[in-house]
Amino acid sequence: MKSSDEIRDAFLKYFERNGHRIVPSSSLIPFNDPTLLFTNAGMNQFKDVFLGNEERPYRRATTSQKCMRVSGKHNDFRDVGHSTRHHTFFEMLGNFSFGDYFKSEAIRFAWELVTRDFGVDPARLWITVYQEDDEAWHCWRDEIGILSERILRLCEEDNFWAMGETGPCGPCSELHYDFGSSPLPDHGDCDLTCSCGRWIEIWNLVFMQFNRDSDGKMTPLPSPSIDTGMGFERITTILQGKQNNYETDLFRPLLDEVSRIANLDYGANPQDDVSMRIIADHARAAAFVIADGQYPGNDKRGYVIRKIMRRAAVHGKKLQVHEPFIYRVAGVVGDLMRRAYPELAATRDTIARVIKQEEEAFADTLDKGLRDFYDRARRLKAGGSKVLPGAEAFYLYDTRGLPLEIIEDLAQEYGLAVDEAGFQSALEEQRERARQDYLAGRVRQEVAETVFEGSSCFVGYGYQVPVHSVIVAILVGGERAESIASGQKGEIVLDSTPFYAESGGQVGDTGVLSGGGNKANVLDTIYRGSAISHVVEVTAGELQVGDRIQAAVDLPRREATMRNHTATHLMHAALKQVLGPHVKQAGSLVAPDRLRFDFTHFAPLTAAEIEQIENEVNAQIWRNEPLVTQVMDLDHAMQSGAVALFGEKYQERVRVVEVPGFSKELCGGTHVPATGTIGMFKILSETGVAAGVRRIEALTGAAALARFRADAGILDEIQEQFRVTRQDVPALLEKMQGQIRELQRQIAQLRVEIVRAGLGDIVGQARRVRGVPVIAHVLPATDRVAMREIADDLKARLGSGIVVLGTPQDGKAALIAMVTRDLCERIPAGKIIREIAPIVGGSGGGKPELAEAGGKDSSKLADAIERTYSVVEALLSR
Repeated sequence: MKSSDEIRDAFLKYFERNGHRIVPSSSLIPFNDPTLLFTNAGMNQFKDVFLGNEERPYRRATTSQKCMRVSGKHNDFRDVGHSTRHHTFFEMLGNFSFGDYFKSEAIRFAWELVTRDFGVDPARLWITVYQEDDEAWHCWRDEIGILSERILRLCEEDNFWAMGETGPCGPCSELHYDFGSSPLPDHGDCDLTCSCGRWIEIWNLVFMQFNRDSDGKMTPLPSPSIDTGMGFERITTILQGKQNNYETDLFRPLLDEVSRIANLDYGANPQDDVSMRIIADHARAAAFVIADGQYPGNDKRGYVIRKIMRRAAVHGKKLQVHEPFIYRVAGVVGDLMRRAYPELAATRDTIARVIKQEEEAFADTLDKGLRDFYDRARRLKAGGSKVLPGAEAFYLYDTRGLPLEIIEDLAQEYGLAVDEAGFQSALEEQRERARQDYLAGRVRQEVAETVFEGSSCFVGYGYQVPVHSVIVAILVGGERAESIASGQKGEIVLDSTPFYAESGGQVGDTGVLSGGGNKANVLDTIYRGSAISHVVEVTAGELQVGDRIQAAVDLPRREATMRNHTATHLMHAALKQVLGPHVKQAGSLVAPDRLRFDFTHFAPLTAAEIEQIENEVNAQIWRNEPLVTQVMDLDHAMQSGAVALFGEKYQERVRVVEVPGFSKELCGGTHVPATGTIGMFKILSETGVAAGVRRIEALTGAAALARFRADAGILDEIQEQFRVTRQDVPALLEKMQGQIRELQRQIAQLRVEIVRAGLGDIVGQARRVRGVPVIAHVLPATDRVAMREIADDLKARLGSGIVVLGTPQDGKAALIAMVTRDLCERIPAGKIIREIAPIVGGSGGGKPELAEAGGKDSSKLADAIERTYSVVEALLSR
């Protein structure tokens, strides 16, 4: 039996022997493609090559690509676990031809590898082709020798591929494997169009030979290409003699780990098996996505990985696992896959920390979600309903994080059916919103790529004096124009330009275009496809296509931006030194007045860490080390130790910016000639922007000096006003804070005494609900400690009864419920709080005798307190 590592290697080496370049897998985070949340196919990294927008130094390539399918039309999320052949994360093996070989060679390669090198029995293989693709049909029959009856012609829906509504497209041909019998009991004979599980598609060969226009007309491409995709998990199942993917060495160790954690045997209970498969799959996906720098969060990609982890956590609950555990399964993923994907080993500790933190954070949310469900279920049952409304089910699914199948299981326990039609309606509304976002992203991209054809030559490195250029295109009001006159705004493209276009986090240059008495201010510089476009406002005369003009960059602004850009590189390197190699850039802004840097890290930075980072950066500045920039092959750059940044797409030839001995990054931005030019570096703030992502804002040069002067001015003012020395300012502030705290304590105590003086009146206002004394009262603003003391006093005066109090606190609300011991089993304080807290926009809980809650809206306190009586009434009537 071949191991999965051996199978992957055999695939790649076969194509390498046949003239293909082995290209590493691209990141799961797609670069410069707003239409994708995650990389979902092997061809994604070659999209621009197929579209003709990029050239590579090779015409044949082969990859093992990391993929995720969790959204859009390619979405296997709901099938995972229930099906043994679908996954969120998977690997796609592929070979590609960029105008080199075509159908005959692609078909021969596929058949030779599968039957000769992999040793698959040809009698097990069946072929499909597009119904009108006679060329492919004859290749299979006449060149390979497949019997006609084993080659099926299928329709466009099954065997025709398109990149989009318009653009490159073509027929495809698939290899299917026959397991010989259906896994379903009493299933009769069937063919490969049956979805029973007997047949499995293992390889799809796409013949990209047409370009489809907006009218649906298909024109042959001048250089037809090949794009193939083989499911790695599926071929591994076949070659290891297994019946499904989860029995292979890719998944069985993960299932064994889940079994150990849950103390359950895989295969003993079908329902438990589904949960175990979901956990194994989702832990694998989480490990790979986090290793590529995407952490759980509320942004689109972050939300998807958060949803995956939460689904795994819910199924852990079903298996009675109540402690964080997904991070342990993810550790096994790293052990299994580290040979093929060393980034898993390099980020092992980070993966564990991020997943465990997310599990711990979700534990409370999950408990609340389950409590929310139980509260809704009890309310529905009490009202005689037998259906959980679709809108409520969707709320539990979307907001509380409970998968639909878990909601259905829980509902069944209560004798409730889920309104699936209503749920699907709510889900479809959300999907429609997502589709509109997707389409808007495609439109924006297409507009950007088609406004201007061709590319611009950037000549701005080392800029000191204006450059003479020729206007090659003008855009006014979103349309092409031959000229742009005084008072008009638009965009201008030059044949060559010293203006840097916004990219890589660095803002675009500003400046002036002028010539012959005509003048335009450049307000920004951006990319339109591969052309550099100058966003302008004409202030004098008229500029026309073909004019020769002078392009002058705002040099002081450029130089300030350069200082901040080089400082960003220094800070990135310092962060890795101080915090560890797991730090990755997650976004940046390099502007003339400041720099902002987002990076992956699992905890806030301490004051000592911030100081150490500042010291490291300033030490490099004071070395006044000259920067070294080189242009080299991407592979050579990576081998030399250059850092490739998160979210950037690189060509085969790249620019490397190095501060010798300290920092080395792939970067197309503008930088200072030597580090001393930066002057000084000062961190202003360090904050969290998402789960596992931190943000630093900092200043350099004159801006840092201005900040130091402003801070010194504030200290001077304090010294003068309070007549203290600079060294005594901290002691002064501490003394004043102590005085404020003491005054606040005295005020709170006076409020308590005022309330206590009127306790008799409050007790006298108690109502009897079914014979039980109930005090529900809004107190003047007070703190929680005082509120507990007052509640204790009132409870003691009642002897037997219920006390519910509320108080405003800085615009928010605080609630407390106390129940005497003789009543707390019938009327738990926590149930009262859970019913009234939502009225003030909050939540809470506690023990049967004492429960508390906080809320956002103190204006609704009176309503929440009044609601107490009906809640107690309902609890006593059960």
